[in-house]
Amino acid sequence: MAHRLLRKTDQQGIAILLWMIAMFLFVSVLSCNRQKREMVDIAFDKENTYTMKATGVSTLISDSGVTRYKMVTEEWLFFDEAEEPYWFFPEKVHVEKFDTLFQVEASIDADTAYFFTKKKLWKLIGHVEVENLEGERFETSLLFWDQNQEKIYSDQSIRITKGDFTNTGIGFESNQTLTRWHIFNAGAEIPIQEKATDTTNVEKTLSR
Repeated sequence: MAHRLLRKTDQQGIAILLWMIAMFLFVSVLSCNRQKREMVDIAFDKENTYTMKATGVSTLISDSGVTRYKMVTEEWLFFDEAEEPYWFFPEKVHVEKFDTLFQVEASIDADTAYFFTKKKLWKLIGHVEVENLEGERFETSLLFWDQNQEKIYSDQSIRITKGDFTNTGIGFESNQTLTRWHIFNAGAEIPIQEKATDTTNVEKTLSR
């Protein structure tokens, strides 16, 4: 009789144990499903979320295995997952372009900049200042540099200074070394020193 009761007790214990195991597995599966659902629900804005960030940057950049550029910036954000991948420089950027002899052909400074990596297109914004090998300084508020087409251009006001002489206009286009350029809707500013001289000559003429 005792033997039968013991066997019955064992059976009840086994049944309870199996029930507890089943409940544990059910809760575990439910927890995993909740975790998966939460991970799927998290939205990733690939257009506005950077994949990497670098600060205090001073680096050389090569093109086809040859060092072509030097870049200095305080903050460099990479948006490699965007539909049109790009780099963003929110806190000023300085770029120098080298020739094959590692001489600086041109230098560019801007308050803010974007570089679209697939298109190899720079968009420079703010106080943009460019200087070529001949000492000509180009100033504008918006400048595009297309490396594929080897062209620099703008549709905004442009001011080009060399020595005491300044050219101005609306719209501008150049090769990327800034040795051949053209201003659209061009005007010209006579140096202040020349203006003073011309005024003096006029006064002398009138006094005669």
